[in-house]
Amino acid sequence: MKILKNFAVFEGLDGAGTTTQLNILKSFFLQNQLSLPPFYTTFEPTDGCIGKLIRSGLRENAVFDPKTLALLFAADRNEHIFGPEGIKKRCEAGELVVCDRYVPSSLVYQGITCGDEFPAILNKDFPGPELLIFFDIDPETAQKRMTGRGKKEIYENLNFQLQVRRHYKNILPKFAEQGVRVEILDGSLAPEEVSKKVLDLIKKMPIFEL
Repeated sequence: MKILKNFAVFEGLDGAGTTTQLNILKSFFLQNQLSLPPFYTTFEPTDGCIGKLIRSGLRENAVFDPKTLALLFAADRNEHIFGPEGIKKRCEAGELVVCDRYVPSSLVYQGITCGDEFPAILNKDFPGPELLIFFDIDPETAQKRMTGRGKKEIYENLNFQLQVRRHYKNILPKFAEQGVRVEILDGSLAPEEVSKKVLDLIKKMPIFEL
C-alpha cells in the first residue's frame, strides 16, 4: 500500500463521534491557523454529485443493490482522491488533510453487505493515510447517541453495528501491517477529552516537524 503523506483519517461506528471530532479539530485549526500547517477537512461520502447519490441510497427506504453502493463509494472516492482539487493534490502541495471516513469504512460496511472480496478489489489502488484514528465505542452506547437524529440510514441498527465493530477489529491490524499508523481512542469519553487526544496524535504527524 502506498502511503499518502499529510493525510489522516477518522473511522468508527455510526455514533462514534467522527464528525464531531472533525468539527472540533477544524475549529482549533481555524483559530490557530497562523501557527499551524495549512489544513483541510473533508468527508465521505462527499458532497459531490456521486456522494449525494450515495446518501440517497443510504436511506432506510432505498432500494440500491449493495454492490451498486460499493461501486458508487469507490467512484466517489476516486474523484475525492484524484480529482482536480482532490486529496492527493492537496497533500502533495503541503496541506494537512483530515477525512471523516475512507477506505476502511468501505471494507467494513460493504464487506458486510457484499462480502469482503468485492470492496477489497474496488479499493485496492487507493493510497493509505499516514494516520488512521479509530474511535472505539460500544455499539449500544453509539445507538443511544443517535436517538433523536431523525430518520435513520440503512446501517444504523444495533445488529449491523455489532458486525461493524467486529470487522473494524479485523481490518485495522492489516492497515498497520502496511505502514499506516493506527491509533485507537475510547470514543465513549466526553468529546472534549477525546479531542485533546486527537490533537496530540495529529501533532505527531511529520508535517508538524517542518
